[in-house]
Amino acid sequence: MIEVHVGDITRLQVDVIVNAANRRLAGGGGVDGAIHRAAGPALAEACREIGGCPVGDIRPTPAFQIPVKRIYHTVGPVWRGGALGEPELLASCYRQCLALARREHMRSIAFPAISCGVYDYPAEQAVEIAVEEVQSHLERDCEPGHIVFCCFDEAMAELYRLQLDAVVRR
Repeated sequence: MIEVHVGDITRLQVDVIVNAANRRLAGGGGVDGAIHRAAGPALAEACREIGGCPVGDIRPTPAFQIPVKRIYHTVGPVWRGGALGEPELLASCYRQCLALARREHMRSIAFPAISCGVYDYPAEQAVEIAVEEVQSHLERDCEPGHIVFCCFDEAMAELYRLQLDAVVRR
């Protein structure tokens, strides 16, 4: 099941929330800042111990004060026009999160719009990649079976709904 939700990712009732992190896992603005604030200072310490994360990869941590099982920190690409591997790196963020969730037997996962904030990835292209990766995963695997695209605003949510409708019509 795929769901589109508008609101605070830290308040969702899922097993895993995905953090659109920076390479240093240092906390920042947007979703990253909200997750760090909600999880409390122990998250910053855990991220310091990890030491960073390459673009397109993930690093899991406990969720600390957020009532979910895990946080998967993934670093999306900064948009530089698309010719520097940005689509593949963004797709990798989704694939790796879904693969780890399957290995850890997580039943539900919530994604923000990775790279769509200060990293300037064109929203329509990012949403297409996200939906394609999630749909492809669900065709192969049943875990996690509940996937949420958590959006900051209704305009982004509408992009996800339109893309999901397009995939269903294929």
